[in-house]
Amino acid sequence: MSGVSLEARELSKWFGSRTAVDSVSFAVQEGEVIGLLGPNGAGKTTTIRMLSTILSPTGGDFAVAGVPSSRPADIRARIGVLPESAGYPAFQTGLEYLMYHGRLFGLSRAEARQTAVRLLKQVGLADRAQSRIATYSRGMRQRLGIARALVNNPSVVFLDEPTLGLDPAGQREILTLVRTIAEARGTTVVLSTHTLPEVEQVCSSVLILNQGKVLASGSVAEVTSTEAAGHQSGRLRVPPEEMARAAEVLRRVPGVSVEVLKDVVTVTSADGMNNALSAVLDAGLTVVAFEVDGARLSDAFLAMTRGGTS
Repeated sequence: MSGVSLEARELSKWFGSRTAVDSVSFAVQEGEVIGLLGPNGAGKTTTIRMLSTILSPTGGDFAVAGVPSSRPADIRARIGVLPESAGYPAFQTGLEYLMYHGRLFGLSRAEARQTAVRLLKQVGLADRAQSRIATYSRGMRQRLGIARALVNNPSVVFLDEPTLGLDPAGQREILTLVRTIAEARGTTVVLSTHTLPEVEQVCSSVLILNQGKVLASGSVAEVTSTEAAGHQSGRLRVPPEEMARAAEVLRRVPGVSVEVLKDVVTVTSADGMNNALSAVLDAGLTVVAFEVDGARLSDAFLAMTRGGTS
C-alpha cells in the first residue's frame, strides 16, 4: 500500500510585506501525479522552491519521503527538479551531462555511466547520447532535463512548466514520459503548468493556488465536479417557429447567456442548467433535444481564479 511521499503543513513565504505563499497544506501519495495550478503570481514557483529546499519557508513545514524540512540536505538527495528555465552546457554530450550529475550524487564512474545510458533510453534519447547538447531541439533538452531529475532515483520529482514552448507532438512526448515516471517507477510527480488539458490527461489530483492561497485540492474529478458544477453550457433545440421565444425566455433567467445559431440555442449558465430548462418548459415551449456539456477543469479554474492576478 502506498504512503504519503510529500506533505506540506501551513507552508508560508513572505518577501518583506508581500505574502507569496499563505498557509498551504496538502499531501501527495507515492506514484501520484499532482497538478499545481494557478495564474501568474499565484505562488506556484515559490511553493516548488520551498519544497525543493531552494527557499526556506517563513512559516510552516513540509516533509519528503518522511524526511522533515529541518533536514534540507537529506531532502535534496530524495528529490529531482526540472526548473522552468533550465540551462545546459552546450558542448557536453547528453551522456556526459548525465554522468557528471550522477557523479555529483556519489555514483562511481561505472555506475554513473550505467545510469546515464538507462535514463537516456527511457527518455528516448539513446540515439543522441554522444551528440552535443547544442544540437538538441527544445523538446530533446526538456527530456534530457527530466532524465537529469531522475539521476538520483528520487522519491519526488518537481517539473515546472515542462512543456512550455513545445509543439503538440513534443507536449505529448513529455506527458507520456511523466505518466511513465509515475506508473513504472512509482515516483511522485509535481507538475506545475498553465495548460489545463495537460492536467486532465496525466494528473490524478490537483492543487489550485491563487494569491498564495489554496483554492481547491483533490482529484481532478472532485475539483471539476465540485467547483465547476454550477458553470455549465449546453445546447437546446426547439421547433424553428419557437426559437425566438425560447431565446427571449432564457435571456430573462438570471446568470444565463444565450446564443442563437440556426436551429440551436446555446446556453451558458453560472448556476447550472436546471433553471434554464425549467424556464423553457414553464413557458410551454417544445424541447426537441437538450444536451449538457460535461464540466471541465478549465471551467473550475476560471471560476475560482476569476479576478485574481493574471
